Amino acid sequence: MILQIAAVVLSYLLGSVSFSVLIGRFMKGVDVRQHGSGNAGATNTLRVLGKGPAIMVLLLDVCKGIAAVWLGYWLGGGSQWTAALAGIAAIAGHNWPLYFHFRGGKGIATAIGVLATLCFFPALIAGIIAILSIVITRYVSLGSLIFVILTPWMILVLGYSWPLFWSSLIICVFAVWRHRSNIRKLIQGKENRLGSKGGDRLG
Repeated sequence: MILQIAAVVLSYLLGSVSFSVLIGRFMKGVDVRQHGSGNAGATNTLRVLGKGPAIMVLLLDVCKGIAAVWLGYWLGGGSQWTAALAGIAAIAGHNWPLYFHFRGGKGIATAIGVLATLCFFPALIAGIIAILSIVITRYVSLGSLIFVILTPWMILVLGYSWPLFWSSLIICVFAVWRHRSNIRKLIQGKENRLGSKGGDRLG
């Protein structure tokens, strides 16, 4: 039990490493949360700092999710529940980071790492549909929501275990909650599209 709790705590601390904030400070001496959408994630990093830093943030945030799940498997003796809870803890850390006054991102990149590690094929199918939606609509938030909403259903359809279903559902609730302002904007037709000029881009 102590090792399982340690896995969850360590995963939260790992998730709390906000790479968008660190890279923004290192490259430009700015806090990305003070610009663009105010979100500490890859999409806002793209708006504020450009493609290179955004790709770096995306990959590092995905890696946080992957590492957390494997940490859960390792310390949890192969338990799916411990691995899933460790992944959820990493997403919580990204969203509410201990080191950055609990002002983080929306957790999608970290959720991709978590779900792809826990249940690769359901996440892959949901991810392909999500990417197609982003290509067609250029709404990253819509694609993100499609990914987290579809993954639990793909887990059910493909017959994966209940721990993975319930864990993916919790991740979905996290993501929908964090995207509530985006959902409002999507309904109102005011959401920013990928590549739009509306962001606060630094030179």
